[in-house]
Amino acid sequence: MDAVSYPEKKVNEFITNSFIPLRVRSDTQPFATNFNLKWTPTLIVLDTEGKEHHRTIGFLSPEELIPSLLLGIAKVHFDLNEFKEALSKLEKVLSDFPESSSAPESMYLRGVCLYKSTNNPKGLKDAYEQLQNKYPESEWTKRAYPYRLL
Repeated sequence: MDAVSYPEKKVNEFITNSFIPLRVRSDTQPFATNFNLKWTPTLIVLDTEGKEHHRTIGFLSPEELIPSLLLGIAKVHFDLNEFKEALSKLEKVLSDFPESSSAPESMYLRGVCLYKSTNNPKGLKDAYEQLQNKYPESEWTKRAYPYRLL
């Protein structure tokens, strides 16, 4: 990723503005053990307490890296029950990167956020219908399949 993704200005600015990046070799202890590092690159999104919320393994192009990291930020907010902030990041993935591999999971998680923040199952059903329409072969569409019954 050093040769392709990280040098991209938009990637560099996004990482600089959104994270406190830390690069460690995959065999650096205690990180390798504590974070179960087995392959490079491994990107892990942590919260302020150091708890992991999102992980990617392997090369990501600039077009895939930013939405993956946005999804990671959304997952931090989701796990902290900060649904408004999570929804904001998920909407950005869906509006700015609708063809990325992170988009289906973002659409699924958006439906779950809507449900958890309102207790209205409509968000879940809408998520399934949108996934079925836009990403019919996605694993996230299959995971949302039961929501069609709501």
